[in-house]
Parts: sequence; C-alpha cells; structure tokens
Amino acid sequence: MIDRRDILKLMGVGGVVFASGLAGAAPKRKKSANDNGDFFFLQLSDTHWGYAGVSNPEADVTLKTAVATINAVPAAPDFIVFTGDLTHTTDDLAARHQRMTGFKAIVSGLNTKTLRLMPGEHDAAKDKGGAYREHFGETHYAFDHKGVHFVTLDNVSDPEGAVGAAQIDWLAADLKKVGPATRIVVFTHRPLFDLYPQWEWSTKDGGKVIDVLMPHKHVTVFYGHIHQEHHHQTEHIAHHAARSLVFPLPAAGSVPKKVPLAWDPDAPFKGLGYRDVDLGASPSAEPRLNELPVVKPATAAKAP
Repeated sequence: MIDRRDILKLMGVGGVVFASGLAGAAPKRKKSANDNGDFFFLQLSDTHWGYAGVSNPEADVTLKTAVATINAVPAAPDFIVFTGDLTHTTDDLAARHQRMTGFKAIVSGLNTKTLRLMPGEHDAAKDKGGAYREHFGETHYAFDHKGVHFVTLDNVSDPEGAVGAAQIDWLAADLKKVGPATRIVVFTHRPLFDLYPQWEWSTKDGGKVIDVLMPHKHVTVFYGHIHQEHHHQTEHIAHHAARSLVFPLPAAGSVPKKVPLAWDPDAPFKGLGYRDVDLGASPSAEPRLNELPVVKPATAAKAP
C-alpha cells in the first residue's frame, strides 16, 4: 500500500528525515494498533506576499506554486501553519490590507481543514499588529491537538522584537494548565535564542521565554524569519527554522551584509521550501522533520 512518503518521492520532493534531538537521525517508527496519536502538519514560512524585486522575479507565482505542490499530495496534513511574514512590508496602509486579503485568498485553496497563522515583523511591526488582527485574528494563542499542546507566540508586533511581559505572563499561566510531561510545540517568527542579533535574528526577551519553557520536558520550537533551514539546541529544547517561500538568505555572519541570495533563473525555486513534521503518540518520541522543496506538480514522476 502506497503511503504519504512514497507519494512525496514520486513527486520528487523526498526530503531528509531529521531527528529534533540533534543526536543523529532516528529510525523510522513503525505504526501499531495503539499508535493512534500519530499525525503530521506542515510548516510554511516567510511568503512575503506582495514582494516585487530582483531577488524573486516570480514572487507573484511562488506561493501559488507551493499551494499546488501541497495539494498534489493526496494525504492531507492535520493542519498547516505559516510562521510569519505572510506579506511583505509597506508603509501604504491600503496596500498592506490588500496584500493580506490577497494572501488569505490564495492560502484558502490549501487542502487542509485547519490553517494556523501568525505574524512576522513585515505583517505587524508597522502598526503593532493592527491590520493583521483585523484580517487574521489574535497574534498569539494556544490550542491542543491529539495530546500535544501548541503555543503561538508573537515576538514581532513590538518593533524592537520582544515578546513582552504581558505575553510572557500569559504563557506561564497557559503552561500551568498542562502537565510537565506533556509535549509542547511552540510556533514563533523570530528565533527565541540569539542566533545573530546583528541581523535581528534574535528575540529581545527570548531568554525569559526559554526560562518559562525550561521546566517542561518535551518542548520543540518551530520558527521562520531567517529564510533557511537551521537547527539549534537549548539544553533539551530543540529549535528548527524553516526555509522561506520567497527568497533564501545567507548563513548568519557569512557575508558582511544581510542580502538575499542571488536569483537563479534556471532554478527559480532553489533554496525555497516548506516542512513536514511527523509527531508520534509518545511525548518522548522525537518529531521527524522532512524538508521539502517547492516543485511544479506537473513535473512529478508517474508511478511505473
């Protein structure tokens, strides 16, 4: 019987399985009759809808192509999350609203029952999240799914890139409702650790957030912002950055100035992609990450 990963391989989007513990790839778990808590979700990030420039001359079709890529796989995720920078920043309030309306229309075509969104600084820093909330709702919230507690944090509505005392207090109160052994997944836009503050790849009070998370045994953080895959460990807390859906950025500190990598017309989606996250029923099981590129479904290989 063909499964979801076989379909991904046929499409040419088979990625590398990565164990979030950073101690090496974990063997693939076998499903059992009692493994009813298994599920997967997709993480997309940094679509920057409305961007126009040399770093991606096809920015007006890249997000639509990603939607088509995902919809070409019959196995639907339990939900899809976008970890910020849904739209590209602009000082024009009318254009900002227009971009958010356009983004919402495109992603509404995704084959998923549940879509989870959160802002990036491009969506929220100009007006402290005002337009974002009007279109998409609250900038931070929590929800539960199949025994996993998910938390979405806002570290972008503050132009200085802070979460803020009120939200940290909210997080602490929220986590008091779950047991210390419960699996917790955190979504945020900026990294919570100091990856490279010189490029604003950090959260001003991220250390305080980590302190609140630290007593919990099974915590994984998924974020965006840096436009590339990156993995980091803070003691037992794993942090995973996702690639962008508009243009890739260089590795932290690898060049004097943070500028997008050069556009390759022969490989228009090079360096772009999204992520499949498989969560097992056991809180102690490491999430399995599958890094997937954006491809045109029409080019997918057919099964023999």
